[in-house]
Amino acid sequence: MATLLAALSSCSEPAKPLQIDNALTSEEITQARLTPEVMWKMRRVGSSSLSADGSTVLYTVTDYSMEENRGITRIYTLNCESGECKALTDTSSNNTAARWGKDNSIWFLSNRSGAMQIWKMKADGSDAVQISDIEGGVEDFGVSADQTALYYIKGVHVKDICSRDVHKDMPHSKARIYDDLMVRHWDYWDEGTYRHIFVAPLDKNALGVARDITGEDAAWDTPLAPYFDGSEIAWHPYSKQIAYTCKPLTGREYAVSTDSDIFIHNIESNSTINICKEASERMKFNGKAVKQEFVGYDKYPVWSDDGSKIAFRSQRRAGNEADKERLFIYDVKSGETKELTANFDYHANNVVWADENTLYFIAPIEATHQICRVTTAGNDVKVITSGDHDITSFTIANGRCVATMQTISMATELFDVNLQSGEMKQISNVNSHIYDNIKMGEVTKRWVKTTDGKQMLVWVILPPDFDPAKKYPTLLYCQGGPQSVVSQFWSYRWNFQLMAAQGYVVVAPNRRGLPSFGQEWLDQISGDYSGQNIRDYLSAIDDVAREPWCDKDRLGCVGASYGGYSVFYLAGHHQKRFKAFIAHCGIFNFDSMYGETEELFFVNNDYGGSYWDKGNKTAMRSYANSPHKSVDKWDTPILIFTGEYDFRIPYTQSLQAFTAAKMRGIPSRLVEFENEAHQVFKPQNSLVWNREFFGWLDKYLK
Repeated sequence: MATLLAALSSCSEPAKPLQIDNALTSEEITQARLTPEVMWKMRRVGSSSLSADGSTVLYTVTDYSMEENRGITRIYTLNCESGECKALTDTSSNNTAARWGKDNSIWFLSNRSGAMQIWKMKADGSDAVQISDIEGGVEDFGVSADQTALYYIKGVHVKDICSRDVHKDMPHSKARIYDDLMVRHWDYWDEGTYRHIFVAPLDKNALGVARDITGEDAAWDTPLAPYFDGSEIAWHPYSKQIAYTCKPLTGREYAVSTDSDIFIHNIESNSTINICKEASERMKFNGKAVKQEFVGYDKYPVWSDDGSKIAFRSQRRAGNEADKERLFIYDVKSGETKELTANFDYHANNVVWADENTLYFIAPIEATHQICRVTTAGNDVKVITSGDHDITSFTIANGRCVATMQTISMATELFDVNLQSGEMKQISNVNSHIYDNIKMGEVTKRWVKTTDGKQMLVWVILPPDFDPAKKYPTLLYCQGGPQSVVSQFWSYRWNFQLMAAQGYVVVAPNRRGLPSFGQEWLDQISGDYSGQNIRDYLSAIDDVAREPWCDKDRLGCVGASYGGYSVFYLAGHHQKRFKAFIAHCGIFNFDSMYGETEELFFVNNDYGGSYWDKGNKTAMRSYANSPHKSVDKWDTPILIFTGEYDFRIPYTQSLQAFTAAKMRGIPSRLVEFENEAHQVFKPQNSLVWNREFFGWLDKYLK
């Protein structure tokens, strides 16, 4: 969603009024099935926050027009007691990043005057006034508590990389010139421009002269690439300091490292300190000093209400982006740090202070996401909520908690959460027009014994109006990441209910290498892509295939990213189980992948090292089991998707796989999106993707 909203916010021209028609047609109502067209009529709840008195939720909703192939984000308020909902902006412009200010004012980003600028309005949406007029617009912002200053994020040209900049007399030249790594990232080439934080004084509705606190010559991004998440920046409650995340490295050092740190910038003295490097000498565990280097990702600073402490998330192991996300607090006065979740074997995400001694956070637990509580004393984590759902964010004010929540059968909605009992009450229903007319399939939880005697949680999603007397074609879903949980998520790209609605049983295993089952379960996949986690996939599909309603002669296998790798690998090792494969942006050739991808810390950690390190047994095992080395065993039709702007798993991986399939005489198809990257976001591209996806499955499994 963050990536999607960033794309929506990047318009340089004011958006034309967008005609939104989310109503279902009579045929769709009669059919009562979730289809790709129906899914794109669903409204998407975005960021939310409570007013200071806890009475009103401020949130955003994005609607799409398939005809115009774009979306519009609007700002809404919801009265927590009455349930009254009010739209504060219209469809003539994108309005995002809404947040409460002093005296119940609302600050937000809007492109109504052209590029994205900072605006302010009253709580009822009236008297909107433009605050910033910054060339090229801004990407995010934050207002100090006393509203005397604000920061904003803007790209700054730091290095001359494009040939037109290096060779000034060649303005029409189209080259990029590099002397170091990270020549591209995720979906863009490095052309010498990086996101920096600017701080400017604010006098009523006028901005003063801004100062670049990242550093005018800093050739790195704050917030971090590739997501540029504004949650990595936080104002001190007394408005004199800003805490932020930064990885001040360049080139090869940047490519192989996850060593980001938390910095505090003092507005008055114009000075900055790195609290992670300073804290390494003062760290305590259970009251005892411990020598510890903060060498992994340290992110997301959050100030306590009195400004005396900062909570942040830290990963211990360098280069491992899937390491446990530990919750730390930093004491501003003493400079000491303390780990609060040392005895809690799950990630700590979305941290919120309730008071000076109590923090809440979200943890992935057994393929769900729940709100947890811990005190500053640490090591006594209490899980507050329960149930088969994903809580994706929450906000606390004046004793009230409102969370965004989703399930496999429900897109994101707002819920009131009792932080004592964990009871949840739904307070928004932006997609009632869908749920009132569309049948969802039953979602069942299944524990499957693995080949090494462990228990694995597998979600099985049945088609609507499931009849156990019939036999159904069945899909094995292979998760990407590879370290991202198969939880109760609702996806607009890989939607289990959408697959089930087309008549397929979906088998979604939480194989080895996924969070929410402890760090040992999560760690297993690194350096062993072709090992236990692959056997876990087969254990899941074999277990379900024994059911009388599963047609074991019509099994399919689908997945993206690492899931795409899984498809390519299984295509050479499935022993005739599957009748159709679909791989999206998958890794096919480990050797070339190492030379084509950008964040080399990822392949160094997950493969075990480089392909030329012949003495590295882990790396050599990884490269020996690259999918391209088993193409001689491919025997099953395969559909391959890719995006031309995918630089994480470059589209050339998919081209290699398609070439191999065609040369082997395997029925195959390549669908390449020229204006997409690792995911497919644009509405009409999504419909094409789904038509090709289900067309392929229907051809070979029905």
